[in-house]
Amino acid sequence: MGGVEQALTEAMGIDGALGAAIVDGDSGMALGTRTGGALGIDPALAAACHTDLVRAARRALDDTGLGRERVEDILTSLSGQYHLIRPLTRTGGGLFLSLVLDRARANLAMARHRLRLIDDRVVL
Repeated sequence: MGGVEQALTEAMGIDGALGAAIVDGDSGMALGTRTGGALGIDPALAAACHTDLVRAARRALDDTGLGRERVEDILTSLSGQYHLIRPLTRTGGGLFLSLVLDRARANLAMARHRLRLIDDRVVL
């Protein structure tokens, strides 16, 4: 698979996708974003906020002595949306893919599966 644009195109092909971003987990800056509907929020702002969630999950692993474990994904369930965050393992752990889904149209299990496939093939 190609780089940022190809990964975002694939992510936006997931049923119910409203927005996607590839984010630098150190700075919180989005390397690329896509929207495909009424997201209701700025995807770059969402990316920066999702960085705080990724950092908190990593801190929690360290604080609980589970630092050798790896975060596969982080899910925030809202009344109308799912926010799914997947740290990208092939990039050295510093980048993550953030996906916002329409809860009424998305299949969460399939979205998680598709993000795992993207993670397995992405080259950044």
